[in-house]
Amino acid sequence: MEPIVRMTNISKSFSGNQVLKQVSFEIVPGEIHALMGENGAGKSTLMKILTGIYSRDEGDIQVNGRSVDYKDPKDAEKDGISVIHQELNIIPHLTVAENMFLGKEISISKTGILKTKIMRRETKKHLERLGVQLNPDKNAESLSVGQQQMVEIAKALAAETKVLIMDEPTAALTDREIETLFKVMNELKSQGVAIVYISHRMEEIFQMCDRITVLRDGSCAGTENIKDTDLDQIVRMMVGRALGERFPERRVEIGEERLRVEGLSNPGLFEDVHFSVKQGEVLGVAGLMGAGRSEIFETLFGARRKSSGRIFVDGKEVKIKNPYDAKKAGIGFVTEDRKSEGLVLELSVKKNLSLPNLKTLSNWGVISAKAEKAMADDFINKLRIKTHHADLQVKSLSGGNQQKVVIGKWVGINPKILILDEPTRGVDIGAKKEIYQIINELAAQGVAVIMISSELPEVLGMSDRIMVIHEGKVARILDKDEANQENIMQAATGGYRCVETMGQ
Repeated sequence: MEPIVRMTNISKSFSGNQVLKQVSFEIVPGEIHALMGENGAGKSTLMKILTGIYSRDEGDIQVNGRSVDYKDPKDAEKDGISVIHQELNIIPHLTVAENMFLGKEISISKTGILKTKIMRRETKKHLERLGVQLNPDKNAESLSVGQQQMVEIAKALAAETKVLIMDEPTAALTDREIETLFKVMNELKSQGVAIVYISHRMEEIFQMCDRITVLRDGSCAGTENIKDTDLDQIVRMMVGRALGERFPERRVEIGEERLRVEGLSNPGLFEDVHFSVKQGEVLGVAGLMGAGRSEIFETLFGARRKSSGRIFVDGKEVKIKNPYDAKKAGIGFVTEDRKSEGLVLELSVKKNLSLPNLKTLSNWGVISAKAEKAMADDFINKLRIKTHHADLQVKSLSGGNQQKVVIGKWVGINPKILILDEPTRGVDIGAKKEIYQIINELAAQGVAVIMISSELPEVLGMSDRIMVIHEGKVARILDKDEANQENIMQAATGGYRCVETMGQ
């Protein structure tokens, strides 16, 4: 079968830095083709060149057998090429329907008056196809990250798509939403739609994809049929070496209680939450999307106002009214949404790493440029952040490297307690292990680590205990030896009604 898209010897440089070197890639109709590589390997750049966001320096692109040179994504859409980007393009103050039809509004031709009823009806239809029940008139800013992602997916599927590029589409979705999405993907595949699937989740690649192309350091490391390869081979293609165990072994002596939370409540979100975390312990937090996981810890951190509850750090009660109070108490928080909450995208890598640490980098209110640079260089090396220099704007980094910057800035405050909300979302398998090693090192230093994650293997592989949230309440706290996917899901879906006592 002839490829619907054929990219040949594509090269691209930014400011003298070559990010793609003679890369070739092709996809045929009715194929799900994985595109993998470490963060910064060039995956997103290659797809942005295909869709006209970036121009190529050299190489040829053919769509349906003819050479193309798209000037912008609208040109690509006319040829049936749609993209679901890793970073959401939702406009918060618009409604769900307005976001769905942004730039493609349905109107009465003579007057320009929008046919809002039709747009609302079509929005509802496309969302229901994904198994999502959302009010089309609801403002997008009130949606969860996962719901926003589903709106983006529905928007792409609403077009007459022949080639669908999906960049980390499941990163913010629940297992149920992922299952629905996979059904839709298989339906599209049976209709002859070609899907480029960019993901760091190996289990999804082996479950859904027909072929895989791996990029390493801007070059093509090879293309393989999924049925003819395995995890070890793909990892070697990605990183140039065997990775070893997925979750590094941790031998830490768990110490005294570091954090205790009693009766924390925020009406409408969660109520009467009790738990504790000890020095050197990793407490995993699991639960379905919308259960209140993030909201509990945003309230603990002072980003939301609690109605009741007490918080103790090292046995002493602390009053936390805002994030500054939390930071003073030794609490760091790596948020779920790095783009809007974790980073100042216009600032440099160095400045972002410095933000929570200005006091320690200053003398009499004047920042020491030497100390700031030394700290930034230290974390760039320690976290293996791929950047040409510390003064590069953080928005120029790949998503995974941006995530490492967010983690680095909070590690820099030497926290007593570190809350990590989806710490490896959008991060490649090699960088994931590096983040896991950082978590282990922090635990070895006595830091109490709280890790919220939608990836059950990650929760099971990294946690000493697992706290499961169901509908705003602690459903169960599981010790490592009794935790498995079945027990967690049973608790997350309401199978357990009792709340385990703290510390069990």
